Amino acid sequence: MTLEQAYNLAVEHHRAGRLREAEALYRQILAQHPDAEVLNALGSVLRRGGRVADAVAAYRQALSLRPDFAPTYYNLGNALRDQGLLEEAIAAYREAARLRPDVADIQNNLGIALVEIGRTADAVAAFRQATRAKGDFVDGWFNLGNALSDLGQPDEAIAAFQKAISIKADHAGAYANLGKVYKDTARLDEAMDCYRRAIAIDPKSGAWDNLLFATSLHPDYDAGRIYQGHARWNEEIAAPLAGSIRDYPNSRQPDRKLRIGYVSPDFRNHVVGLNVLPLFREHNRGQFEIFCYSNAPQADALTREFQEYASGWREIRKLGDEQAAELIRKDCIDILVDLALHSAHNRLLIFARKPAPVQVTFAGYPGTTGLRTINYRLTDPYLDPPGSSDRSYSEQSIRLPDSFWCYEAASEELQINALPARTNGFLTFGCLNRFCKVNASVLSLWAATMNAAAGSRLLMLCPPGSHRQRVLDEMSANGVASDRVEFVDLQSRDKYLRTYHRIDVGLDTFPYNGHTTSLDSFWMGVPVVTLVGQTAVSRAGWSQLSNLGLTDLAANDREQFIKIASNLARDLPRLESFRSSLRQGMRRSPLMDSKRFTRGIEAAYRVIWKTWCGSPTPSPSGLRL
Repeated sequence: MTLEQAYNLAVEHHRAGRLREAEALYRQILAQHPDAEVLNALGSVLRRGGRVADAVAAYRQALSLRPDFAPTYYNLGNALRDQGLLEEAIAAYREAARLRPDVADIQNNLGIALVEIGRTADAVAAFRQATRAKGDFVDGWFNLGNALSDLGQPDEAIAAFQKAISIKADHAGAYANLGKVYKDTARLDEAMDCYRRAIAIDPKSGAWDNLLFATSLHPDYDAGRIYQGHARWNEEIAAPLAGSIRDYPNSRQPDRKLRIGYVSPDFRNHVVGLNVLPLFREHNRGQFEIFCYSNAPQADALTREFQEYASGWREIRKLGDEQAAELIRKDCIDILVDLALHSAHNRLLIFARKPAPVQVTFAGYPGTTGLRTINYRLTDPYLDPPGSSDRSYSEQSIRLPDSFWCYEAASEELQINALPARTNGFLTFGCLNRFCKVNASVLSLWAATMNAAAGSRLLMLCPPGSHRQRVLDEMSANGVASDRVEFVDLQSRDKYLRTYHRIDVGLDTFPYNGHTTSLDSFWMGVPVVTLVGQTAVSRAGWSQLSNLGLTDLAANDREQFIKIASNLARDLPRLESFRSSLRQGMRRSPLMDSKRFTRGIEAAYRVIWKTWCGSPTPSPSGLRL
């Protein structure tokens, strides 16, 4: 057999996946005639077979023979990226791109590596070059859309995703991510339409989570309609996994020390992480052994603090749902707690397999998972008033004594300033809630409030994009000139808190109220006027104000909201009193009583455990502790 015949046969084996035979032939050829292309092919066989380090060595040897061979630089970049050597991978991709700037795949993979290392702006340039090299390169347009979205350039991101869809009409990922940009810019109907299209293309799409969460934001969705969507998701996606449920070896001793497992993507500097950190700090280690199953995208200083409080720490981000469920079974967890619901990076399909005998959801936001395999949800008596029905939830509700939230002091060093209205000569209303919570009804109510408070202005969080003009147009249509509205972009935590120095009165959003944002506002001495709704997320303001003894700031209808807010705007002495007393009021309230918060949750755990054990105890359904 000639070398050419051997090479052709090796390529045939390679394409057919017969890697061992292909490797043997490539090595026979190389023993007789070292050649860069053969070494490049050998490297590809080795990488495909999982021998990445050997592949890197083969690619480097090929480049020593032919240093101008762009395909080998590209393949070397892929192998180095497999090893997590991103800087070296980027260098290899850049050399490949220098030699062949017209190859879209090279630019695309360079962009992916740049995103992974956090250099998103540079990645955008690479993705743009990829789409210039190949105008119908769907992956390039999709990745460009993702990078632009990450950079806070929604209009350009929307255009990129739409281009990807025009090339590939059944691109579920492009529809899902386009929907996310629409959601972030408060275009909820368009967002939900995109999510539904993604699900129609891929019934198991992660767009389900986005769609279900969006229903809580949408003003046209009541609790019953929200639940219907969650129930459908459970029936189509989660319920078929019930075959994974097994018998539990857990000892049915009602008063023994319990193993509590927490599953979360937010054991990090995140609003949920900050809210549950006091719980972890105060847990009674004599009664509870704490395990954390972390799905966090990245670790930080807060992650390390969580690790200190955990008896067992498990990283599950790279584990499949069944693998993670098996790990939880081996840890013999008694009560498994979801801390995400349908928010980003959740692992609800672990709970669908029910690896623990008792399962609970809490903290992500007050709502439902839709899962029949989660037994309970923790809430409070204001989010879900005693006597209210659980028909809007798949889980049974357990009401904590006071509050769903436990606030961790945002910054003890950051002082509260004097009332800005005194020096400005005008009253500033403000809202720093995520912009996705701001719908046309919210803007209409805010405009009416401003019209009732002559000369007032509005400061609101609204990242750059054409949606800013949409806000100004909506406010103008309701009688508020554009020069009375000011926008701020997303900011660092410190700058965000300092923005409250410019606000006199907070205006809440609906139906999804401010949660941690309102707590931050109170901490900075800024009262928040809220409109109480019927869903749990729309009663967050009522819960927090009730715990602060400030229920007179909660309205039951639009007219009352306008009256409360406009009266406050005219009562500067009262606003100054809030400025000087709210922080201390927070400290004295249940909202910052971490011991009481923790004892309430631990009491709930003990009640539901005794229920599972069959011990005589009050039914936990709708229980208020």
